[in-house]
Amino acid sequence: MYTPGPLTTSLPVKQAMMVDLGSRDQRFLNVIKEVQSGLLDLAGVSEQEGYECVLMQGSGTFAVESVIGSVVPRDNGKLLILSNGAYGDRMKSMCEIMNIDHDFIRYSDREVPVAADAAARVTEDKSITHVATIHHETTTGALNPMSEIGRALRDARPDVTYIVDSMSAFGAYPVNMKEDNVSYLVSSANKCIEGVPGFAFALCEKDNLVSTEGSARSLSLDLYGQWKGIQSNGQFRFTPPTHSLLAFRQALEEHTQEGGSQGRLDRYEANFRILRDGMKEMGFNLYLEDSIQGAIISTFLVPDDPKFDFQEFYQRLSNLGAVIYPGKLTEADSLRIGSIGRLFERDMHFVLRSVRQVLDEMDVKLPVKQMG
Repeated sequence: MYTPGPLTTSLPVKQAMMVDLGSRDQRFLNVIKEVQSGLLDLAGVSEQEGYECVLMQGSGTFAVESVIGSVVPRDNGKLLILSNGAYGDRMKSMCEIMNIDHDFIRYSDREVPVAADAAARVTEDKSITHVATIHHETTTGALNPMSEIGRALRDARPDVTYIVDSMSAFGAYPVNMKEDNVSYLVSSANKCIEGVPGFAFALCEKDNLVSTEGSARSLSLDLYGQWKGIQSNGQFRFTPPTHSLLAFRQALEEHTQEGGSQGRLDRYEANFRILRDGMKEMGFNLYLEDSIQGAIISTFLVPDDPKFDFQEFYQRLSNLGAVIYPGKLTEADSLRIGSIGRLFERDMHFVLRSVRQVLDEMDVKLPVKQMG
């Protein structure tokens, strides 16, 4: 699997799911505590320092919507969204559906948000109470300046709450919520920590979280309600993803053994370099400039050859055992290949050989068309 998640997992992670535990079993409640503590540690904070981990059933989008729909006040809240891709745009859609007052700065897919823009906007508009952005924009593979934005906001308006969607960055790119001025950080089980789908999580500044009681616009996605429920008896309010959590505990152990976030990032960056250089040698061009390209997923422009058909290309690669992602751009036709999951250098060489083979079978000629 060469996708940004769900992704390839280790055999021990898969085997961890072969145990059936009840949602009220003390052994399972211990798993919840271990996972919460491990995630806070990855964010450079702890409960003793005033931070909490809220586990939420469902995909990463569920957790993002839970945060946005729960922490922005109903009467006097306003969210500024900094977007450079589909996932920032999705936050805007959430606000529109939930009738949340919001402002929106949209950058090109080939740019990253600018910290000074965020600072200037919250300085000009005192009604803005919250700011949200994406850490790694999976649309293109852009690594956004999450830390710079947080620190600029603290200097400009320390009363503003900063929300970060770190879905496909957390667990690889190091984060320190306190130093980076992040009040809410959201990610998912099936990304850089290499678990399986089933739940996501929000790491929260406790005082800020407590102040949101009664603000939620949903019952099941009530962030404060979810936290309070687990605090009261150690249990999820509604049916928990037991097997996913068991897998994730194992994934966290493997993450630690690999050297934590830095160790994982080192492997991903090695994977990315092999992929980038091999695709370039074949004639593929990366969509992004090197200065903003992350190591998680890479967007390549497709061949400018009428014989190239993505669906056929995808299926032929899949038949060989190399599952990639379609592009998600509006500006250009593209495809995406991930470097994350239980992948190593040999796996990157395999996908490159597979791409070469399929291009030959389809009689597709390179290089690809350059962006104007």
